[in-house]
Amino acid sequence: MRLTVVVNGRRYSHEVEPRLLLVHYLRDVLGLTGTHIGCETGICGACTVLLNGQAVKSCLLFAVQAEGQEITTIERLASEGQLHPVQQGFWEKHGLQCGYCTPGMILAAAALLARNLNPTEEEIRRALVGNLCRCTGYQQIVEAIQWAAECMRSQSGTAPKKP
Repeated sequence: MRLTVVVNGRRYSHEVEPRLLLVHYLRDVLGLTGTHIGCETGICGACTVLLNGQAVKSCLLFAVQAEGQEITTIERLASEGQLHPVQQGFWEKHGLQCGYCTPGMILAAAALLARNLNPTEEEIRRALVGNLCRCTGYQQIVEAIQWAAECMRSQSGTAPKKP
């Protein structure tokens, strides 16, 4: 089947097998290996990408299901050598250890902050429910996302919510 998608701002068109998973298309056809293959059952979230701005697990989608859509992978999040605030937050707050879950966590967090710059801790934890980390215990990941939200609010001039 013919697949045409926009990945990280660039249009691609390829003949693909109908059963090819999106994660394998990104990694094996496009060479975008920042999208990790974890459980291949949708449980771990290591393969999370943004599909039209929504966090999705690319191991649960056939590539052809993304026909005509826009996909963002971890490779696109940084801009002109500047880390995205969520990436910087993971650095500043030590939100990673082994790093295997990190791309998926960062993209899930970026999707959350794109729609809510003032998330509560509960909202952050809920946004990450589909992403598993076996190393950090999540607290530093939550702190990294809170740091990023504060940074993004200050850049946009948005005040935080009142309790």
